[in-house]
Amino acid sequence: MSTIDLNSDIGESFGAWTMGDDEAILDVVTSANIACGFHAGDPSHMRRTVRAAAARGVTIGAHVSYRDLAGFGRRFVDASPDELADDVIYQIGALQGMARAEGARVAYVKPHGALYNTIVHHEQHARAVVEAVREVGGAADDSGAADGTAGAGGSAGPDGAGGSGALALLLLPGSRAAELAREAGLAVIGEAFADRAYTPSSTLVPRRESGAVIEDPVRVAERMVRFATRGEIEATDGTVLRPEATSICLHGDTPGAVDLARAVRRGLEDAGVDVRSFA
Repeated sequence: MSTIDLNSDIGESFGAWTMGDDEAILDVVTSANIACGFHAGDPSHMRRTVRAAAARGVTIGAHVSYRDLAGFGRRFVDASPDELADDVIYQIGALQGMARAEGARVAYVKPHGALYNTIVHHEQHARAVVEAVREVGGAADDSGAADGTAGAGGSAGPDGAGGSGALALLLLPGSRAAELAREAGLAVIGEAFADRAYTPSSTLVPRRESGAVIEDPVRVAERMVRFATRGEIEATDGTVLRPEATSICLHGDTPGAVDLARAVRRGLEDAGVDVRSFA
């Protein structure tokens, strides 16, 4: 790949509770997945995070979740499709309001935690998320995009990722949600994970399992340079995976997240990869 995006989950502080070093992360990444209040974040932290991202020219995305503040959005919620769609619309709208107040825009949507993993295979919840994004952000004004490309979402418009104002979706390549999003005409950006281990089936190792989170900056950087230059990520059993992705995720709550982000960006740039946002 000649270019790649770096995204991070941020804005996850709540009240007096501080999560991560958002200011430092924003100096490294090119896209920011900002918590919208259902798994983390509150109105004041949302607005401050939007302001900080906009000041650095970092692309802003809505990091939507199941309604699970106590569980940090990492627990499955058996919501009806209509309820889930409404929850997603609510969260996007909240962040759009903060962005407009700061003269910025929301360009894309990325599901968080259990919702992200569930819509890899859960038909009803995947459809609910896709329909919510379509209703709020519309569809791309061309035939859409495959995993890893932004399609019409590649240049900023008035309200979203594309010139038509469409919101893109940042998703796991090969997921059911990605398939449905393309069918709905939405731009889909596939992502790879720098600090998470993969199963042989290209899904993420559950966090409850040992080794699910990778915290060594050298190892993380080497994995992502290999991915960016050869398109490969190694699963836990040695299987070589080839995810169709043009964005790399670095979790803001991973221990040493800032050092990980800096190591990855430095490694990519040293390898001749242009690090910039998909939008």
